[in-house]
Amino acid sequence: MGGWFSRSLASALAVLGAVAMVTGCASTNPAAQKDPHAPLEVWTRSTDTTAKVYQKIFADFTAKTGIQITYKPVFTDFDKQIQQRASARKLPDIVITDSGSVGVFRTQGLATQVDRNAIAGGTDVVDRAWDNVRGSDGRYYGVPFSTQAMMTLIRRDWREKLGLPVPKTWDDLVNLAKAFTTGDPDGDGKPDTYGMLVPGTTDRGYLAWWASSYLWQGGGDILADAGGGRYTVAVDSPATTRAVQWLRGLFCDSRVVNPGALTLGTNDAHPYFEGGKAGIYLTGPYMFGRFDKSLGKDRYEVVPAPAGPAGTTVLGEGDDIYLMAGSARPADQKKLAEFLISPEAQRMGMRGDPQPVVRLPVNKNVDVHAVYQDPRWDLTTQQYAIASRTFPNVPNFQPFRQQTSEALNKIFATCTTDVSGELGKLATSLRQQLRDQGITQ
Repeated sequence: MGGWFSRSLASALAVLGAVAMVTGCASTNPAAQKDPHAPLEVWTRSTDTTAKVYQKIFADFTAKTGIQITYKPVFTDFDKQIQQRASARKLPDIVITDSGSVGVFRTQGLATQVDRNAIAGGTDVVDRAWDNVRGSDGRYYGVPFSTQAMMTLIRRDWREKLGLPVPKTWDDLVNLAKAFTTGDPDGDGKPDTYGMLVPGTTDRGYLAWWASSYLWQGGGDILADAGGGRYTVAVDSPATTRAVQWLRGLFCDSRVVNPGALTLGTNDAHPYFEGGKAGIYLTGPYMFGRFDKSLGKDRYEVVPAPAGPAGTTVLGEGDDIYLMAGSARPADQKKLAEFLISPEAQRMGMRGDPQPVVRLPVNKNVDVHAVYQDPRWDLTTQQYAIASRTFPNVPNFQPFRQQTSEALNKIFATCTTDVSGELGKLATSLRQQLRDQGITQ
């Protein structure tokens, strides 16, 4: 076997190896490896831009509590570096990263269980945010910090120049993408613009992360909830197949997607939008501030997701605070988590310039409209509330996302017409993963 299946198998074996290393770590008392008098070590999955926001928040925490923090922002190879620290029995005390890490951290024993009732201010955190850190066993393995919904950004100046309406449906979206690709919306007389910006890398399963909103809008899915903590594979269902065929058409038929999309990560994707190379971008609302400065607030717009056959559902998840195993400072871990969910810290995170680290607050006492005073954030709040969902609460969703990403990448790269056949192969592999995790129907 080769291709995506072989890479997924290698990934799974690597995870098993990490589990073995962490299990060994636990048996030799990882807390003994830590200096109880050293500063609290905190990592965030951050670029240099967002790291500056965190630095201000942590400085305020130290000023109020006297607890010193050693802060390390990591973006490149974040997960690899966490695994290296796990094998060395020297995990950071606190890690702030996305909800997609819950399954991995839980199954490998990297994050400690949290009693939400013992967290000061925890009752002010909305239940939906707590769900982001709930494992499949019903227990919590982190403290929520931020939530968000994916939003559709469009070059307004291009759309208006071509005399086209705001897209309301998938058909409208494709028509607009075609016009952006062939209609010379920037007026330079060159065929150098594209309709859809897609960060389609398979790193961390990102292509499936991007495509999930469209799968759901088409009535498809990766897994289907069978009740009682059991799941069935839905990636080869007729609705999913039709949605993938539609997505494939963007790459292979209308060819409205930016060149190099299938190896493009998010950090490298953003310049395509702000640099005038692509006109439609499904991304997080944290990009508003950057694009306001680099592109101009009046040159792009934020719109509700154009409806597919099954509606306007988009991915909605967030970032969480993980209290890592082996810390010699559990009381200080808890204090920092409690500070980060306070209204004061949540507002500080929202006021990040140019990008917030708290997108939508998890604390119900923080008024989004009052802080942002921006109708785009009001729309984001509405979309998160009524038209967003997250990935299923399985023990570890990462293998499902990774294998789906690799299969989609192959379909879009080869422009295969046998979408059903490729999804059938993927489904066989995902069914085995369900059995491995003990959650098959």
